[in-house]
Amino acid sequence: MRLREKVAVVTGGARGIGAGIARCLSAEGARVALVDLDGPEAQNTAAALGGGAIGLAADVSHEAQAADAVEKIVAQLGGIDIVVNNAGGGGQTGTGGVGNPFTNITQEGWDDQLATNLRTTFAVTKAAIPHVQRRGGGSVVNIASIAGLIPAVAIPAYGAAKAGVISLTKSLALELAAHNVRVNAICPGFLWTRAWEMLATWLKMTNPRYADRAPRDIFLEQCQHAVPLHREQTPEDIGKLVVFLSSDDACNITGQAIAVDGGITLRVGTA
Repeated sequence: MRLREKVAVVTGGARGIGAGIARCLSAEGARVALVDLDGPEAQNTAAALGGGAIGLAADVSHEAQAADAVEKIVAQLGGIDIVVNNAGGGGQTGTGGVGNPFTNITQEGWDDQLATNLRTTFAVTKAAIPHVQRRGGGSVVNIASIAGLIPAVAIPAYGAAKAGVISLTKSLALELAAHNVRVNAICPGFLWTRAWEMLATWLKMTNPRYADRAPRDIFLEQCQHAVPLHREQTPEDIGKLVVFLSSDDACNITGQAIAVDGGITLRVGTA
């Protein structure tokens, strides 16, 4: 077990990508703390993990709540070695979320996307880093998106926020290297999450081609069309990379933004 006795914090860990990451960390021996808006579901996911995992409720887009959650984790688990900033999402269709043209985005919608997808990373990392340093170093893994690497026409506010996560990752990697804290980002591609379900539903409503199709079928067709490897990515794909980046096997990797996308980003700029 590569992470035996390590303590890992996973935000947005109640379900989806976060839960997949938590399963992989737990399988490698880490004691996992899940922080999520949905506290009861975070506790249910933690109970299913076993191994001393805990679940807490917090809105980590608020600095005070993020700091309070971190202090509770340290009190219960003794410290923090690994921070996984996964909390975020594409948002509902409308003022700032999925399928909304840039010119229709309101200031409130723009701010909401940056709070959900960038301020969460700021708040949790700021609160957790002193505890990671006290352990002699550790790992921060920020879950960004390929939308932060390539144009995101249907989700420009989300893409801008995730690009911010990637930039913050590189800055923190330099700042924290002297403290033996490594900081990397993972950029997932096409995963069947609530955000993709909303995007597929938007396509169904706006494109007659998809009118009679189920959202899940629309998503799988997009995978076949846009992903060079012709398959979707899974939460466990992300979780396995988190484990690697958090382990001593990655002791010389920092400041990187790694796409787990089946080759999607390779097609940018090609015919």
